[in-house]
Amino acid sequence: MQIIQADFILTCNNDFEIIEDGAVAFDERILAVGKSEDILKQYPTCEPLRAAKNACIMPGLINPHVHLEFSANKTTLAYGNFMSWLESVIQKREELLELCDAELLDATLEMMLRSGTTSFGAISSFGFDFEACLKSVQRVVYFAEVLGSRPDSIDILFADFTSRLRAAEDTQSASMIPAISVHSPYSTHPFLARNALDLAKKRGYKVSTHFMESKAERDWLDSSSGDFYSFFANFAPNARAMCNAEEYIELFAGCKTLFTHCVQAKADELALIAKNGGFITHCPVSNRLLGVGKFDLEKLTCKDTFTLGTDGLSSNISLSLWDEMRAFLLMHEKEQISSLAKLALAGVTRNAANALGLEAGQIEQNCYADMLVCSLDNLVVKEDLALQLVLHTHKPTQIFIGGKAV
Repeated sequence: MQIIQADFILTCNNDFEIIEDGAVAFDERILAVGKSEDILKQYPTCEPLRAAKNACIMPGLINPHVHLEFSANKTTLAYGNFMSWLESVIQKREELLELCDAELLDATLEMMLRSGTTSFGAISSFGFDFEACLKSVQRVVYFAEVLGSRPDSIDILFADFTSRLRAAEDTQSASMIPAISVHSPYSTHPFLARNALDLAKKRGYKVSTHFMESKAERDWLDSSSGDFYSFFANFAPNARAMCNAEEYIELFAGCKTLFTHCVQAKADELALIAKNGGFITHCPVSNRLLGVGKFDLEKLTCKDTFTLGTDGLSSNISLSLWDEMRAFLLMHEKEQISSLAKLALAGVTRNAANALGLEAGQIEQNCYADMLVCSLDNLVVKEDLALQLVLHTHKPTQIFIGGKAV
């Protein structure tokens, strides 16, 4: 058992409680949290560790949506327009996948860890990232992804998907958690999606999907028109959307699902997602680079369903959640900045943990002791702590996962 003390404890609990001159007692899980004097009285024989002045103990960061398989991209893919980007991904996919070797994946995960990401949801389309995720010290919710829209290929695609899912199931642990991703309504045949979702329901797996990322997707689902009309004409003449937006959302009823992007989603669609117990994952940098607009926070009916993710390096320049939170603050310029900082922190701690089904994301008794110690250079008042952490933190000074310093 250990005790660590700091000037502040940012609990990230439901009340967003901040404890001044606080302490945390922990082993693999958090045993107690409170004022230093109370914790030290409770465990009088344990020698505490004192963090540096102006330091804050907070939960480890949780990235609910990251694609690792395109981590070799820097200047290869086209930005500024979603369709141009998508076409560049199709053209350069094999080249980028070949470059994304074990060494690069290990370095990418190490960088994420050093920035304070202690858990993440890996969206895996091909399984090339599996071994790196399995070796990682971080907690991984491994979303084996299913995609493909050709009805004559459903059996082959489903067999490939289940083989990748089985790899995660065979190595399941507290740090490797199998899950399922259905790529999107424009890329996944409803029969294929239903088969995958039946598995998710039977086995209690978390689910992820991309939804309403671009205007092209909005036009396609609404009327089989727009940029996707000519795109799909290259593969299947007279192609039409396989479902509308509401039908797609209803496919996920009964599954705890993270709907990623939702930039072009309507208020009633977001309400239906919330009604079905779903979560929203906002990826502000990706949305800006692909020119799809920004998520409308005013349409968010329940802030507890909001999470923040980086997406992958195919549409980002960093997998640091601190960078993503700063981008979030700057993108939503009409919102009150201190409230945005708290929403951002909740979106990468408590809310993300709830979305992924992890017993983490809060400095609370019985949660896993996945914690960061973050130090600020100067004195900060309690009321400004959340904002100043987001503005000035790049790397924590200490990282604990399951109570072990890493």
